[in-house]
Amino acid sequence: MSNSTLLAQPESYMAIYHELSQYNVHLNIFERLWASWYAYMQDDVIATGIMSFGMHEIVYFGRSLPWIIIDRIPYFNKYKIQGQKVPTISEQWACTRLVLLSHFTVELSQIWLFHPMAVACGMRTDVPFPAWTTMAVQIALFFVLEDTWHYWMHRALHWGPFYKYIHKIHHQYSAPFGLAAEYASPIETMILGAGTVLVPILWALISQNFHVLTMYLWIALRLFQAIDAHSGYEFPWSLHHFLPFYTGADHHDTHHERFIGNYASSFRWWDYVMDTQAGPEAAKRRRERKEAKLAKQAAKKVQ
Repeated sequence: MSNSTLLAQPESYMAIYHELSQYNVHLNIFERLWASWYAYMQDDVIATGIMSFGMHEIVYFGRSLPWIIIDRIPYFNKYKIQGQKVPTISEQWACTRLVLLSHFTVELSQIWLFHPMAVACGMRTDVPFPAWTTMAVQIALFFVLEDTWHYWMHRALHWGPFYKYIHKIHHQYSAPFGLAAEYASPIETMILGAGTVLVPILWALISQNFHVLTMYLWIALRLFQAIDAHSGYEFPWSLHHFLPFYTGADHHDTHHERFIGNYASSFRWWDYVMDTQAGPEAAKRRRERKEAKLAKQAAKKVQ
């Protein structure tokens, strides 16, 4: 079922919804609401653009709000990784202003271009929605591929000139907080954001089996991951305690504190394989390996 061609002359959104529901009883309520939105807008690019930008803002600031509240409650200080560095209200407002500027300039233009690019590569926006299992498998794949992109691009951004002129802005806060997840220069936003956006577009091109709803769920989960990683809090119930390969706040907080190592976004394996883990435990393991290697070389010389 196409979107913008459902009804030629839209009235109100709810009028379209009621009319569409009468003739499409096989669709669930969310699919009918979705199809009615596209029919009401009469332009798929505008419909997707408004919905995409609105979803991004609601998820980003909605997920950041609990961390803002937690920062103001002394009880939670014991879970703060860098307990002495709780962001002030003025710091959070300064961060919010730059993030909003980035959202309404760099990210808004990218969001608006996403629909025509993705549709040209085979993305669907119609109803019915794909099966949840299909979306789950695709999102899991996106997490793995984006994590790889993020690791290598993030690591590159720590090279001299790239760090000084691009990435240093993001490291303004040595003790990160939720709102700072997208506190970055426009160039960094485009470089690291490419992994989040281009991976699904390439998947649509290759598989010809991709729906924009999958994109929305992927973006929402990726935002949750990024904001939680910058939260600055380590709880006994944090996800990495149950999934040891998951990064979490302690992994990324160490990166901000030490300005090096722990470059991955969602998983720990690239830092483990490439020996770029940060923190005292990782430094101890490297020191022990070096000492063992020197001892082995000395033993060979004696022989």
